[in-house]
Amino acid sequence: MGLMDWGKAQFLDIVEWLDDSNDTMAWRFPFRGQEIQNGGKLVVRESQEAVFVNEGQFADAFTPGTHTLSTQNLPILATLKGWKYGFESPFKSDVYFLNTKLFNDLGWGTPNPIMMRDADFGMLRIRAFGIYSIRIKDSKSFLKNVVGTNGVFAVADIQEQLRKSLISKFTDALGEAKIPALDLAAKYDEISDLLRQKMDPEFQTMGLECSKLFIENISLPEEVEAMIDKRTSVGMMAPVMGAYTQMQVADSIPLAAQNSGGMAGMGMGVGVGLGMGNMMGNQMGQAAAQMNQGFGQMGQTAPPAPAAPVAKSLKEDLTDLKDLFDSQLISQVEFDTQRANIMKKHGMA
Repeated sequence: MGLMDWGKAQFLDIVEWLDDSNDTMAWRFPFRGQEIQNGGKLVVRESQEAVFVNEGQFADAFTPGTHTLSTQNLPILATLKGWKYGFESPFKSDVYFLNTKLFNDLGWGTPNPIMMRDADFGMLRIRAFGIYSIRIKDSKSFLKNVVGTNGVFAVADIQEQLRKSLISKFTDALGEAKIPALDLAAKYDEISDLLRQKMDPEFQTMGLECSKLFIENISLPEEVEAMIDKRTSVGMMAPVMGAYTQMQVADSIPLAAQNSGGMAGMGMGVGVGLGMGNMMGNQMGQAAAQMNQGFGQMGQTAPPAPAAPVAKSLKEDLTDLKDLFDSQLISQVEFDTQRANIMKKHGMA
């Protein structure tokens, strides 16, 4: 009984691959001295393909389904083995199962920055990373050029080579595109398509197909990003620079009055601040005039002009002057002179 069981074990009735992995691309059926029974069954599941190899020569390939192994289904193998009138005895041949599904979310990236020439910033160092998806398109080319004699071949066995090729082609694509650094974020799809086109010949040589390729991020060095942020901040402050300068001058007056010699510094600061404020005010006035002109052309009512300042009374002018004198911001001589001018202005000279 044991001898009969051993004899039956030498002839295989069913050849199949139950793949329980997520990354195996090719798998050679382990015969271990066994032979395929004439009339046996070959089971090829969905997203699989089976290829017979006889003494290093590619023979027949089978798509998903259950196939009976006979000379009718193995014409190339029958020719290679010289079966002119069919065969009745078991035979031995290597059978490779290929996983034709889509292998997704394969990452690539630049381990070191790559150089690019930019019109705005000159020479730049950038980094990039993304993902891509591949599938086996030509089983014989994949077995011949990639798998070789390996019994098991996984995605990890080819991923590093593909990553290096992608980086090289990405550098070429970026140089040819000549896209300014500030516009790269809006051109990810365009660069991805160009990179995929450049990679197609290499994928075809390996019997692979690149189904998807995306660029997730292109980043500049941290110091360049910091300069861009500073430049953005300056641009945001430009429309209100005059008001901001005047506010700083107003805040500095009490501090200057508390320090010895602060009046001189305050006077210089007031002069500079007022000068910048007047300059910005003139620019804002011109802008307002242009806006008013534009409103008139559009038939719309221009915004009302600001109201003239209300004249102060004699009491208010003298009170303000007295506050300056009590704060030691003006001398006795200046106080007397300004008081005489105020009296004269109100017709009490």
